[in-house]
Amino acid sequence: MQLTAAPDLPADLEWLNTDRPLAVRDLAGRVVLLSFGTFACSSCMRLVPEIRRLKEEHPELVVIEIHSPGLEAEPVTENVREAVRRAGVDHPVAVDRDRRVWQAFGVRDWPTFVLIDPAGNVVGRTTGEGLYGRLNPKIARIEAEFERRGELSRQPLQPAAATEAGSLYRPGKIAADTAGMRLFVSDTGHHRIVVADAGGRILETIGSGTAGNADGPFTKAAFYRPEGLAFDEEAGILYVADTGNHTIRQISWPDRRVVTVAGTGLEAPAAGIAGPGTGVALSAPRDLALMGGHLYIAMAGSHQIWRMDLATHEVEPYAGSGREALADGPLEAAAFAGPSGLVTDGEALFVADRGASAIRRIKRGMVETFIGHSPDDFGDLDTIAGMARIHHAAGLAYHQGLIYLADTGNHKIKEFDPATGWVLTRVGNGNRGYRDGLSGDARLNEPHGLVRMGGLWYIADTGNHVVRVYDPTRHAVSTLNLWR
Repeated sequence: MQLTAAPDLPADLEWLNTDRPLAVRDLAGRVVLLSFGTFACSSCMRLVPEIRRLKEEHPELVVIEIHSPGLEAEPVTENVREAVRRAGVDHPVAVDRDRRVWQAFGVRDWPTFVLIDPAGNVVGRTTGEGLYGRLNPKIARIEAEFERRGELSRQPLQPAAATEAGSLYRPGKIAADTAGMRLFVSDTGHHRIVVADAGGRILETIGSGTAGNADGPFTKAAFYRPEGLAFDEEAGILYVADTGNHTIRQISWPDRRVVTVAGTGLEAPAAGIAGPGTGVALSAPRDLALMGGHLYIAMAGSHQIWRMDLATHEVEPYAGSGREALADGPLEAAAFAGPSGLVTDGEALFVADRGASAIRRIKRGMVETFIGHSPDDFGDLDTIAGMARIHHAAGLAYHQGLIYLADTGNHKIKEFDPATGWVLTRVGNGNRGYRDGLSGDARLNEPHGLVRMGGLWYIADTGNHVVRVYDPTRHAVSTLNLWR
């Protein structure tokens, strides 16, 4: 392809997921992928995982979504914003209302992808599906060429408002130090862990805030889309499921360092086998739970539950064959579907099997299902567990014999009593949104995690980019304002 300079983006475009307008000339030194599509295009939506995979393998790649609407009743900004959140798109999105960008780049179909090299030239164009296989080697060649020239920037583009003291971006999970009254929040979109007190004062942040994979002091260590957290109060150690890096990280005080204890940094191609922690590849660990000298790991990518020996850091598959399904039975024969939440009552493990919209229990060598029927069966129904319906629940917590779940797709917090089987909504009216007030009228947006501390429930309200607080005595929901 003959090299041509990429036309710049109009200065008056409306932007989402960034705190400033972007221009091609300002992205010199970076590889840029423009993704032309619309959230009403099913092919565009099917390519979201491929774009995410490209970003995982090329952390410095700048992806810009150009939302060029067709005949649908768009673009209403709030509709686009909700579609962005629903699709889990965390890169910048430009709303091309009049299709000026579409026309400038000669785009004719959805989805179309335009690749721009660090010198600002258009060096590739492709349409349709199968994106990863076509673009991954080309991006690697461009990076290698410009790195040899000394003209490649390795600094990832920061997401919106990453430097604001109290900001979060798609917080994934939350844990507590109940003795020290500290909250740990996985600020997933900002690639860091935020430590705050019960009043919201930020005590410190762990991680540079730049996507990467580096051990070291708190300010220099780097994470990539961290999610699950488990705090060992006796040892004073916080374990982190560093999902994007496919690793388990250990954060310890008072030496204030981050150390990788499991995972190689590469995704396991299959279900995997046991071995020394840092010698075994993992696959998208999403949540953690401590029980009986082991750290249990919800390994969403391999559809299994793994565990790590806290003394030796040896890791091994614990439950699940690696087959994606909803099947009960002995540990090695049972099947999960993208497990994303874990909690223990001290004797058993409870699993939020997100892909199956199910709640499972692992006890005495057996896996059994309390809520859920198949990966295709989900809904919103409070009743006895065998008939209840939830929607892609991603997080769990335990308190006084009861299981609390972040019913992510229903935008609710629900309570499940394993003794009686009853499932009841405690927070949220089922509508996506952002509203404080009485718990039954409050609105959440895809909550992913929750924890109890000091008599209150703290909720990682992922789609709203905040922490919400539920007071079960007053039956009220408020927002925790983070500040320094």
